[in-house]
Amino acid sequence: MNSILLINASGVDKPGVTRAITKVLAKHSANILDIGQAVIHDTLALGILVEIELSGDTRAELESEIEQCTAPLGIQVRFQTISHDNYAHWVEQQGKTRHIVTLLARQISAAQIAELTAVTSLHGLNIDSINRLSGRVGLDVVKGEAENTGNACVEFSVRGTPQNMAALRADFMDLSVRLNVDIAFQRDTVYRRNRRLVCFDMDSTLIDAEVIDELAKAAGVGEKVSEITEAAMRGELDFKQSFAARMALLKGLDESVLAGIAANLRLNEGAEKLISSLKKLGYKTAILSGGFNYFGRYLQNKLGIDYVYANELDIVDGKVTGNVVGTVVDGQRKAELLAMLAQQEGIALEQVIAVGDGANDLPMLSVAGLGVAFRAKPLVKASAEHSISTLGLDGILYLLGFRERDKLL
Repeated sequence: MNSILLINASGVDKPGVTRAITKVLAKHSANILDIGQAVIHDTLALGILVEIELSGDTRAELESEIEQCTAPLGIQVRFQTISHDNYAHWVEQQGKTRHIVTLLARQISAAQIAELTAVTSLHGLNIDSINRLSGRVGLDVVKGEAENTGNACVEFSVRGTPQNMAALRADFMDLSVRLNVDIAFQRDTVYRRNRRLVCFDMDSTLIDAEVIDELAKAAGVGEKVSEITEAAMRGELDFKQSFAARMALLKGLDESVLAGIAANLRLNEGAEKLISSLKKLGYKTAILSGGFNYFGRYLQNKLGIDYVYANELDIVDGKVTGNVVGTVVDGQRKAELLAMLAQQEGIALEQVIAVGDGANDLPMLSVAGLGVAFRAKPLVKASAEHSISTLGLDGILYLLGFRERDKLL
């Protein structure tokens, strides 16, 4: 029976290491069972698992040949025999469920990773690989700038099935709050890099404002409307009832103020980068908003968004009547529109991403394959499976597995 040999090579990374080792292995007719390589700060770690016929002095000869060809390259090599039972057990593990744990922060510390990996270990998850998705950070970066505007992301590929998923998510949520980080935990499936449609809430998600509050300020009823808006977003009021109450306060507002408000809307951090990256990748994008079409169409033209579904302000003789035309876009309507667009695009719901911040976004976040609560209210953040609070909207690309070097961020 052939031997199974694990070869580990380490040292300063340089061209020719893999070629040198595999050339010797080819001479001995070895079969590659597994191979993996990582380079951290120009330091190489290469592992090759082979099936090979070794008898008599053949093992010593093989090791000597590999050491002779790697020594001039400054590479150290270790050899380990793997039992057939051990290898068979390893093969059996390939059917286990895999998940992706994504750690996002302005800066990543050893303490954050220590606590995150303690949670994965506690819940029986084994880490197979760790990758940095964010770019390299220069030492000349001002610490304060990095804390406020930096992007840092490390991705962990883990194997196993948590016995208590709710407890795992609760532990990750606790870490997120205590360490001021975001932690996403998602099943590693074929859909992860095959999403095709992203549906956004507009107010406080794509833009850093609640448009109805801006309209209310122009109408002189800002405080009254803001109070109702906050209560609705926290889930304390039914959306349709709160919406009707706020709309009634806008009665008589002159239509001319809309253009000025639209021109002064400020996009949330990372919005333009995210939308432009999604367009490069061929994704379709949509605004599904409880706000107003006038402002949704403004953003559509500015960002190149494909679909807009929001409320249509009723305007008569240049004045807002306090009503809307057609069906009110509430939480349930958003979920229905998301499903309709998925069907229209010929894709599964698993291929849809939904992003929102308020309680009325929860229905669409729950039906999408990936629902992300962005800088959300506490109730929404606790209810959504995924949330981003520390980074900008472009952090969503990390959840899809894209790296800084992909030139999308």
